[in-house]
Amino acid sequence: RRYWLKADSNNGRKGVQYCDQLFHIERKIKHLSPEERVKIRQQESKPIVDEFFEWVDRSPFFGKNALAKAADYTLNRKVALKRFLDNGYIAIDNNAAENAIRPNVIGRKNWLFSVSEAGAHSNAICLSLAETAKANGIDFYQYLVKLMTDLPNLPFQQQPEILERYLPWSEDIQATCRK
Repeated sequence: RRYWLKADSNNGRKGVQYCDQLFHIERKIKHLSPEERVKIRQQESKPIVDEFFEWVDRSPFFGKNALAKAADYTLNRKVALKRFLDNGYIAIDNNAAENAIRPNVIGRKNWLFSVSEAGAHSNAICLSLAETAKANGIDFYQYLVKLMTDLPNLPFQQQPEILERYLPWSEDIQATCRK
């Protein structure tokens, strides 16, 4: 992550420069196959990462300040932070995961006021439905319109298998609600 070492000193700026170099390489290779990414990461990124960890290891970060904590954090996770070098499927950062959970984190405080347990439960169902639709490439608005239009007229209480046709990965929903 870019904030491994913040730019609050010359030492911090040096850390940011290492990260900037690595992210520059990643932008350059993001369209390549995983095998090609590993090859370039081994050639170009690995020397930078090795130099970065040597620099952190020999840098005089002491105490409980933010820079010292960042250096300690980094050194304690050295193996995990280097894992992207050997696997082209692993991203250099966790931005995708953070972006996926951001709506839930932002809304968390609002959901404290769901008034009732039933309201919180309904909210969880709606969020699950929205995220599942999104994960399957479905336009959520079109999907809701289809569900709200079709489901009230179907005997799914007596025939629950009907609901299979309305799951986001079903062929019918993919055909009618795909983004």
